[in-house]
Parts: sequence; C-alpha cells; structure tokens
Amino acid sequence: MTAEFAVALPAIMLVLAICLAAVHLVALDVRLTDAAAAAARSLGRGESVGEASAIAGRIAAPTSFETVDDGTFVCVTLGASGGGLLAALPLRSESCAMSGGR
Repeated sequence: MTAEFAVALPAIMLVLAICLAAVHLVALDVRLTDAAAAAARSLGRGESVGEASAIAGRIAAPTSFETVDDGTFVCVTLGASGGGLLAALPLRSESCAMSGGR
C-alpha cells in the first residue's frame, strides 16, 4: 500500500458512507410515500384512523401521522426522520384518496 492511497482512503470511505446513506434515505422516502398512499386509500374506504395508522406503521414506521378529510378527499401526511448519517433530515410524504367508502 502506498502512502498516497493511505492518505486518500479516509476520503474514499467518507464518500462511500455518504452515498450509502443517501440510498438509504431515498429508500425510506419511497416506503413513506407508499405508506401514505395505502393509509389514504384505507381511510377512503371508510376504515378507522387507527387501522390506517397501523397500515402505515407496517410499511414505513412513521414518526408522525396526520389526516385531513374535506368530505370529498381524505389526505394523509406522514413524517419521519432519515436514519444513519442523515438522521437530522426530516422526511415528509402526503397522499390523498377519494372518500367514497362512507
């Protein structure tokens, strides 16, 4: 191993760790979006808020769960924090569905 490689190795490892954390953050955001859509659809079918929250929890384990129902649409907003190195970044996803199950 050369001295140049030994000097560059920490920078390479840092870039690799940031790239892996970013991939993890994107995967968590996709799961959060799927969870918001599933929860909104379940509320649109007329299920309870507790059931919709349980559905979202099984998919993405959100830290916040908010619903808004205006009579025509029911919207779900989920929040979570990024994990690992990017834990300080908040994630938020919202999805709406027609409330026709009532």
